[in-house]
Amino acid sequence: MPEIRINPLEASPETTGTLGEILVEVVANGGSVSFMHPLAPAAAAAFWTSSLAAARRGERVVLGAWDGDVLAGTVTLLLDCPPNQPHRAEIAKLMTRVSHRGRGIAGALMRAAEQIARERKRTLLVLDTAAEGGASGLYEGLGFTLAGTIPDYALKPHGGLSGTHIYWKRLAA
Repeated sequence: MPEIRINPLEASPETTGTLGEILVEVVANGGSVSFMHPLAPAAAAAFWTSSLAAARRGERVVLGAWDGDVLAGTVTLLLDCPPNQPHRAEIAKLMTRVSHRGRGIAGALMRAAEQIARERKRTLLVLDTAAEGGASGLYEGLGFTLAGTIPDYALKPHGGLSGTHIYWKRLAA
C-alpha cells in the first residue's frame, strides 16, 4: 500500500471535481459538513471553487491526502479571523472517502493542518463536530478539549436535528 502524502491543494477543474465527489459521498453517508442530502454535484463543485479561491487569497489552506493517485481525504484550515484573533485558526471540512476510512488519513490530515497553523504563528485551534456520529473520538485523541455542546445546532444530512460539540486546542509556538 502506498504511503499517504498530504499537500495543499490548488484550484483546477480536476481538483474541484474530485473534492466535489468526496463532499457528495460524505454527505450521502451522513457526514455533517454543512450540506443536506442529496447534494447536487454542481453545488459541491461551486463550494470548492469558492473555497479554493479563498485559499489563493491566503484566507485558508485546503489540504488533500493522496493514496497514490487517489485523493482520499481533505481538511481545511480557516485563517481569515477577525483583527482581534490573529492567533487562532479553525478546522473545517475534515472528510475521508468511505473506501479509505480507518487508515489514519483523518489523523494525518489533522496533524498536517496543525503544523501549518504553527508555521502561520497560530496558537489556538477551534472546531466543531456533530454530537451524534461526529469525530469527537478522533479530536479528543489528538488532544482537543471539549468546550461544550450546543443542542439542536444543525440538521443532519438526511434530516433531524443534531447537537454540536465545540473543541479547542492550544498549539506550542
